[in-house]
Amino acid sequence: METTESNVTVRPPWNKGKLVGQKAPFKLKEIWAIRVRLQLAIRRRELALLNLAIDSKLRACDLVKLKVRDVCHGQTVAARTIVLQQKTQRPVQFEITEPTREAVGAWISHAGLTSESSLFPSRLHSSMHLSTRQYARIVDSWVSQLGLDKASYGTHTLSRTKATLIYRRTKNLRAVQLLLGHTKLESTVRYLGIEVNDALEMAANKPRHESAPRVVNVRARVTLGRSSVCQKPNCRSACNTRTRISSDFIGNARQKSSRVSVPFRSRTFAAQ
Repeated sequence: METTESNVTVRPPWNKGKLVGQKAPFKLKEIWAIRVRLQLAIRRRELALLNLAIDSKLRACDLVKLKVRDVCHGQTVAARTIVLQQKTQRPVQFEITEPTREAVGAWISHAGLTSESSLFPSRLHSSMHLSTRQYARIVDSWVSQLGLDKASYGTHTLSRTKATLIYRRTKNLRAVQLLLGHTKLESTVRYLGIEVNDALEMAANKPRHESAPRVVNVRARVTLGRSSVCQKPNCRSACNTRTRISSDFIGNARQKSSRVSVPFRSRTFAAQ
């Protein structure tokens, strides 16, 4: 019996030799560097894509599928909107800042989009909206312009940027969890890359009450053989009572006051 061998093409894994895992978020100065370059080049679509990706904190699959009606109320870009996430099927709410509203409005007017149009349409007639692969290429071009390592940044970078900036500024893990739409606190911890114990401690928001040191209010009077007025605030009468301070207190006073030129033996310490 003869056996025939079929020619099978073995493709290498897509992630072979690539850095996988969480991508680093952009810093504030890097965000502004990209914005300035896009504004100078008058690239309206990419500027709107960058600003909306940072504000919305959406995944790439949710961002490219946005329609005009999702972010606009009539002819005006909304200040706040709700989007249903594809992965978790849970709604997430986010705010759209003023620079983002201006960039999105300029892009919609320039492209002549309607309410039912995709916010970021594809240039290919076979696709309704921008593909996630093309979105990744655009992000790679931004990273290359800044001279950064493309293996450390990606589309996930934009969804993590604002959440990381908010956490670094406020240390409010619960607020970041609500903004990201996570159901578990551990998911937000892994998303931000912080320690679980530190996150639980900050989420509990239990202030540590340290025991205050015990302060002994000793008001001593130094007299030279004559009566003096007591230093207590409630005592205004002349006080001739002399109480000798213990030897331990005098020893500590000698160690702490190195600027006293007169020996302690020549003074008489008294306390009321």
